[in-house]
Amino acid sequence: MYKIFFRWTSLLSFLIVAAQCSSVEKKEGDPVSSLGENVFVFSPDMDMMEVQQLIDSIFEVQTKPESEFNENRFAFLFEPGQYSLDVKVGYYTQVLGLGQSPDDVVINGAVRAVSPPSHNGSVLINFWRSAENLSINPTVDSTNVWAVSQAAPMRRVHVRGNLRLHDYGAASGGFLADSKIDGVVDFGPQQQWFSRNSEWQSCTGGLWNIVSQGVLDAPKEDWPNRPYLSLDYTPLIREKPFWTQDALGELSLEIPTLKEKTNGVSWEDGYDPNSRKIALSDFYIAQPQHDNAESINSALNQGKNILFTPGIYWLENSIEVTQPGAVLIGMGLPSIIPESSKPVIKIADVADVTLSSILVDAGLVQTEQLIEIGEPGADSDHSEHPTSIYDVFVRVGGYHAGTSQNCVTINSNNVVVDHIWLWRADHGNGAGWDTNKAANGLTVNGDDVTIYGLFNEHYQEYQTIWNGENGRVYFYQCEMPYYVPSPDVWQNDGKNGFASYKVSEDVATHDVWGMGIYNVFFNSPAIVDWAIEAPEQLEQRFRHVTTIWLGGNEGSEVKSIINGKGDAVNKTNRKAIW
Repeated sequence: MYKIFFRWTSLLSFLIVAAQCSSVEKKEGDPVSSLGENVFVFSPDMDMMEVQQLIDSIFEVQTKPESEFNENRFAFLFEPGQYSLDVKVGYYTQVLGLGQSPDDVVINGAVRAVSPPSHNGSVLINFWRSAENLSINPTVDSTNVWAVSQAAPMRRVHVRGNLRLHDYGAASGGFLADSKIDGVVDFGPQQQWFSRNSEWQSCTGGLWNIVSQGVLDAPKEDWPNRPYLSLDYTPLIREKPFWTQDALGELSLEIPTLKEKTNGVSWEDGYDPNSRKIALSDFYIAQPQHDNAESINSALNQGKNILFTPGIYWLENSIEVTQPGAVLIGMGLPSIIPESSKPVIKIADVADVTLSSILVDAGLVQTEQLIEIGEPGADSDHSEHPTSIYDVFVRVGGYHAGTSQNCVTINSNNVVVDHIWLWRADHGNGAGWDTNKAANGLTVNGDDVTIYGLFNEHYQEYQTIWNGENGRVYFYQCEMPYYVPSPDVWQNDGKNGFASYKVSEDVATHDVWGMGIYNVFFNSPAIVDWAIEAPEQLEQRFRHVTTIWLGGNEGSEVKSIINGKGDAVNKTNRKAIW
């Protein structure tokens, strides 16, 4: 047994003691006392100097270089009211307002992510953090800074000023949804960004693939002269669930209504009477110190939903979801890791399941897949009650030398995915061609699957394989694997390399909007014949595609964009479009 027990740093222990001796104290019997010592609930009547000191101390730990793959996990929950704070958000930190509307929680100051001091403005590895369901009244230059790359969503946020999505250095983000920006959104040097169902006054900047969907005042298109793709509406979405607190201090999770053809924010017209509310008492509150797959499955079988509190969960068996309508949600970006060859999460072919706000790390024993949605051959129609996936981040390597054949397999029909990052590590612990092995990030076998914001990169064969009918992807970001040992070991059915995105030959209908496929080929020259492989009749249904040669050895090349068509990218011609 290779299990690594969850460890707390000595500084973290100090912070907990300090919190218990201050106005941030957790009192026995509070509704949130069962959420664990790394969930901090703040109220407006607390001493803001003590709250600020606590936030600063945690940020200091969670922004150190070694914190990118540490084991600490935190959640900051803000009760309704006004706060004067600079909420700096480091690794594995989730900031949540508890109001019915984002405007119920007002942070006068900032909720910000910035470049670590050693990175000279770059935020290329500002991952794994989030801000949700609150409003920000920026007090410095009327601008809030959320300078991030992948796996750092901002949702259901009202910025009462400008929003800057960079820190004057390189950036490779990112995701914004259901948010209102009263001023200007500055993308700056962001290579790509996906915004959905939001509103802003105007925007500026961006390099290659800036996609806005259902965004009021989105930029006008001038492709390929400018990097913008703007789609008028979102065809089908149930906004991400959010936590609220009532007058008695009780927490509930609000499940918004499934809606069609929407634009703008969901919350400006007030409370949705058709939303579903789940009391905290209807959740099994999982704790990393003592829970396992057996205890979690027992709770699911009793009709409970699952709330994963902050920490690392090592599982010898799969979490098996068989009940329609079940909710599995994380708080404080918990990590779930398999200790066997079994998937971490298996969701049966049932309707209306919610999976949200978790990290999954591949284990040291290879799995066929880490998350399986629907059994092979699933054929039920879930169009009226689709399963929804939000902010799920999967890693192979980085934390340790994990391995998995495929990360996520979707067999069910009508699944809606709203922001996912599937990452085979290019740096960190256990990152190497023969170490963190993984062939594919995503395989879709179900029909009518829709993904908003698909980030999927560095896998050793196809990044994405799509076998189902009527698939739709809005925004795709991918880097092919960095360290291919040699061209002759990276071959596929007589072709050089593996396409980033493959649609099977027998698929009749498939649509993609806004693709950025990037290449950094080190070690030896790497050659890829096609960036996209798809049936010929679907070629024109790939819209606004960009391929970029970011760097690599002399002789490295992506020879075409799709099926041998479109320009090559290499050291001489670094950008091509479709």
